[in-house]
Amino acid sequence: MTWWMHVIEVVVLFSVVMTLTTLTMWAERRLLGLLQERWGPNRVGPLGLLQPVADVIKLMTKEDWIPPFADKWVFLIAPLIVSSTTVIAFGVVPVGPGFGIADLDIGLLFFLGMGSLSVYSALLGGWASNNKYSLLGGLRAASQTISYEVFMGVSVLGVVAISGSFDLRHIVNAQTPLWFAITQPVGFVVFSIAGIAEMHRTPFDLPEAEPELVAGFHSEYSSMKFGLFFVGEYASMVVISAALTALFLGGWHGPFVSDTGIGPWIGVLWFTLKELACLFTLIWIRASLPRPRFDQLMGWGWKYLLPLCLLQLVVTGAVLLALHPAS
Repeated sequence: MTWWMHVIEVVVLFSVVMTLTTLTMWAERRLLGLLQERWGPNRVGPLGLLQPVADVIKLMTKEDWIPPFADKWVFLIAPLIVSSTTVIAFGVVPVGPGFGIADLDIGLLFFLGMGSLSVYSALLGGWASNNKYSLLGGLRAASQTISYEVFMGVSVLGVVAISGSFDLRHIVNAQTPLWFAITQPVGFVVFSIAGIAEMHRTPFDLPEAEPELVAGFHSEYSSMKFGLFFVGEYASMVVISAALTALFLGGWHGPFVSDTGIGPWIGVLWFTLKELACLFTLIWIRASLPRPRFDQLMGWGWKYLLPLCLLQLVVTGAVLLALHPAS
């Protein structure tokens, strides 16, 4: 494949992620309105579809202000980290048979690594703002993300053990008899919870926590710099949903999927439907659950999620040894 084909693939990937991100913003507002018995966006365009466009115009026309007490260059770089690392992480997720940007032998490790780098966005943004509320939000984001990365990594070890690979395509193909959400239910639940914590989504949006920290790590941000944080959060929803689909929900596998004809495109359709179901669940959780205290969030992870993951890993290892005894 020539270099310009790779460029086209990257442009298509970026366009798909940004389109899904924009649609997720609209869908969340509509669904929150429905779940809370109100209208949601319904004025700008049919069914409010142009509301995200109006939001972008509003952000672009706002004054782009940098606080005089902020560390200017770090302040400017911080919002770029979360949006760029999120899009890069999506590049290793296979969305169908033969569809995907990069097919890496260590695709899962690359995905987890890119996800861990996004914490620098909140940490540096909070520190560079030179604001005590922003700094506290950045510290919360760092401790929350680093802790739940541990649980996220341990939760997928059973998946790696069963599939025998870190390649996401091999992991998807290993789920043809049964999804890993069925054989690894604890890992599925823990990965989902850890994903919400890493995204700083409600109910785990404690690094932003308006009642306590004004807006947390992005309190001093305005205009499109704030918009990049905003886009990064919704892009993270798309990427985490894609990872859940690939790791635990069978990826593109479903009825009428084959390697010829329109079979691969049907696989992409199945992957998209599963991802949309994950996105709906994330929005439903935001509409339903209250925010815990920060100490409760950290305590639940270390006291309950980590032991459960380790127990499932031990059980998985025992079952694999029983089924495939060493010669």
